[in-house]
Amino acid sequence: MLGEANLDVIVRLAGPVADETDTPARTTVGAGGQAANVAAWITALGGRARLIAALGSDAAGCLVAADLAARGVDVAGPASEGRSGVVVSLSERGHSRSMLTDPGAGARLGADALRDEWFDGCGWLHLPAYSLVREPIRGAALAAARRLPRLSVDLSSVAALREFGVERFRDLLARLRPALVFATEAESELVGSVPGSELVVKLGSRGVRAGGAVHAAHPARAVDATGAGDAFAAGYLLGGAGLGLAADAHAVATMGAMP
Repeated sequence: MLGEANLDVIVRLAGPVADETDTPARTTVGAGGQAANVAAWITALGGRARLIAALGSDAAGCLVAADLAARGVDVAGPASEGRSGVVVSLSERGHSRSMLTDPGAGARLGADALRDEWFDGCGWLHLPAYSLVREPIRGAALAAARRLPRLSVDLSSVAALREFGVERFRDLLARLRPALVFATEAESELVGSVPGSELVVKLGSRGVRAGGAVHAAHPARAVDATGAGDAFAAGYLLGGAGLGLAADAHAVATMGAMP
């Protein structure tokens, strides 16, 4: 995985935000970021994962690094001066979530910072689209993709894709030719088909569409949807739709994006 590792603040609201006063909520704080989430879920499911990311030099960066290491993720990457990225996810009773994103140091990873040893023993690179639509991390992601034989891409965000330019991103995917592309329905409709790639579409509570078939979601009591798609991607990379959907169900039933 190559991407951003940030501090995740998950807020599960009990109801609409009340203006000028308090709103009851349940909150968790810990490591997050799409690439970090997938790496943590892969190790939780019995695989091995290395995360290449730039971490801030502040207290949040130390917390994120320690959290990931405790989860068995091999963290590689340069220390970056300044503050770490922070993402605040507002979860609406476990069924949907909106994110307030401050990328901080994470997007400042450049191609010149990459080291050959970070890729030793790796056979697969997973890239969130967030790592492909921002500079200088985009240069690092493209350089990393040239070093490893297999690639998967998660389309990550309709807003990020539109800001980058949908046609421009389609051209980028055509050059990268990832083996797998993960997308929500909205992201899939925006980008369209990806020639030469297997498209795996996450359908939320209806499951996923992959390999020409729809696989039903596992039953789960929805608590917080944050990171459920990342859990699915990790499971799919390790063991296909069945393991992905099992991880997704576990993620939805717990607070936070990490296992």
